[in-house]
Amino acid sequence: MIVAKRKPFEEIKHFLKGYKKVLNVGCGTCVAVCLAGGEKEVSVLNAELDMARKIDDNPIEISGITIERQCDREYLEVLDAKVGEYEALLSMACGAGIQFLAERYPNIPVFPAVDTTFIGVNQAVGWYEERCRSCSSCVLGQTGGICPVTLCAKGLYNGPCGGTNKGSCEIDSNQPCAWYMIYERLKGQGRLECILEITPANDWQNQTPRTVIQPGYSKPETAGK
Repeated sequence: MIVAKRKPFEEIKHFLKGYKKVLNVGCGTCVAVCLAGGEKEVSVLNAELDMARKIDDNPIEISGITIERQCDREYLEVLDAKVGEYEALLSMACGAGIQFLAERYPNIPVFPAVDTTFIGVNQAVGWYEERCRSCSSCVLGQTGGICPVTLCAKGLYNGPCGGTNKGSCEIDSNQPCAWYMIYERLKGQGRLECILEITPANDWQNQTPRTVIQPGYSKPETAGK
């Protein structure tokens, strides 16, 4: 299972500062189970954003919807008739779900409201494609919903290396250059200035086992016994 925690409120507020009409999309599976991005959490965040923007004299019209799963394309269809009414989307799903939203609606900015912290294993036999490395410092809001940590062969945070070749990566002509895709996505959204923002070196928190206890909850005394 994927475990996540909500991003700091001020960071979410900063993402949305220039938008007046926003749809907050929750996810009914992993992030709902870990109490980070389900229907309840969507409602709580929307209420907080509505109040904060009123205090700032910059009101926002924010709606919420929680779908079954954001990481399966078939469940995104219910959004097709809605997203055109909004200037931006806020996603409370994991990094994979955020990227699927951004791919389906490439002309609308999609911002993450949670940080994916780690991924629990699925022990069934299947085909899995990595889209999120659970780095705990999600930059998808600045990169047009395309993850440079997983999709760039070198995991570069700040623009392409010198090996990009006509949209492909130097390691394999069949591998798209992540930063070429990021450039094209941001260009299509009229947000190319985002590519100039410098992301500091990450404090890689996914090198040792971690525990997430959501706000308002505590670790049971019998845990691990």
